[in-house]
Amino acid sequence: MMSWRAKLAELGVELPPVAPPAGSYVPAVRTGSLVFTAGQIPLVDGAVAATGKVGAEVSPEEAQRLARICALNALAAVDDLVGIDEVVRVVRIVGFVASAEGFTGQPAVVNGASDLFTEVFGEQGRHARSAVGVAELPLGVPVEVELVVEVR
Repeated sequence: MMSWRAKLAELGVELPPVAPPAGSYVPAVRTGSLVFTAGQIPLVDGAVAATGKVGAEVSPEEAQRLARICALNALAAVDDLVGIDEVVRVVRIVGFVASAEGFTGQPAVVNGASDLFTEVFGEQGRHARSAVGVAELPLGVPVEVELVVEVR
């Protein structure tokens, strides 16, 4: 069976460095066979990739791309803590979408993260999920993603 790291390489996906916490928390924590990540925002090379509300300044398609970046950052936090090849399955994700008034497409935005997990982990990447519209997110970003994985 191919390792998850090899699968990432096959897909041309590189995990970014883990961003240092912006507050009093850690990027990921393990309890038993579960790893929980802190909410991950769309940081690229340490900088915010975009700001604004989805359905106003940010298109749903751009927000979906940003959710994928959040998912990569979450995987990087897991990799840094336990190693990506220790993942047994993706259990749950929560996606928060800074939404303009009347925007109801949160599930499609969070598909950017969900699709990455199924591309990488196949059936083991299918997960429970919540996609939540919120008024604001840290640093004005449009999307934030939390991840829970089961590990060996």
